Amino acid sequence: MPSQPIATDAADLIARYPVILLDAYGVLVNGDGALATGRLLLDEIARQGRRFYVVTNDASRLPETCARRFHGLGLDIEADRVITSGSLLSTYFREHSLVGARCMVLGTEDAKTYVREAGGELVPIRAEQDCEVVVVGDDSGYPFLEVIEETLSMLYRRFSGGHQVALLLPNPDIIYPKSLGRYGFTSGGVAALIEVGLGRLFPEQRPRFVPLGKPHQPMFDEARRRADSDQLVMIGDQLETDIAGANRAGIDSALVQTGVSQWRPSETGTTPTYLLAAAGDGDDASD
Repeated sequence: MPSQPIATDAADLIARYPVILLDAYGVLVNGDGALATGRLLLDEIARQGRRFYVVTNDASRLPETCARRFHGLGLDIEADRVITSGSLLSTYFREHSLVGARCMVLGTEDAKTYVREAGGELVPIRAEQDCEVVVVGDDSGYPFLEVIEETLSMLYRRFSGGHQVALLLPNPDIIYPKSLGRYGFTSGGVAALIEVGLGRLFPEQRPRFVPLGKPHQPMFDEARRRADSDQLVMIGDQLETDIAGANRAGIDSALVQTGVSQWRPSETGTTPTYLLAAAGDGDDASD
């Protein structure tokens, strides 16, 4: 990676790569609607005839649900162009012999569908319920405090009894951009709260969730598999997830400063390959 990113624009960046990977929140959309930079990127990809995939840590929506939302915002993105972190559960369940396991799922109906499709058997979220897997799929879709307390109590009982429970976190993001200057907590924040509780209860074990989405390798392995190419660039708005993950996976990266992260020359640490100019000086075109 370079010590400083190369300043570029959408047309130049897309001309360099046959396959473009796009983050969703902060690049294509935020809570207000579609972003101008996202529209520009999609238009330029179409103009140059490049392939693209939306690589999103969203485990709360199936690809079909994501596509319907994109279409509603005027973005021409089909379900087969969407790679979600929720879709990684099937491989994980298969590789770790979890098919048929009893699962508690914190999340939306789509998050539960991901677990069913992976081969998990859904059980109620209750302190007295036995289960082998907990999946934090989203921050919504359930009564928050009641559910995390029942989950924590169940895990305390199971771990105290010497039972193993797999803790899975498809979306490790802590926060996401809701709108310009406004942020929300997401799945990673929920898992972090449960981990803090478990750390207090089991200070020597300190149970941890297994993260699957960006910046972790499974997400980028799946993107490479779907793209069937190593000539990729990941365009994202978060240094800690999109950029750091792509860098570690050996994929070039481009930061667009319309979401969570800003890159400053005086800072050390994660450096994108490119710094992408935002459309309209970063103003969004929300619907």
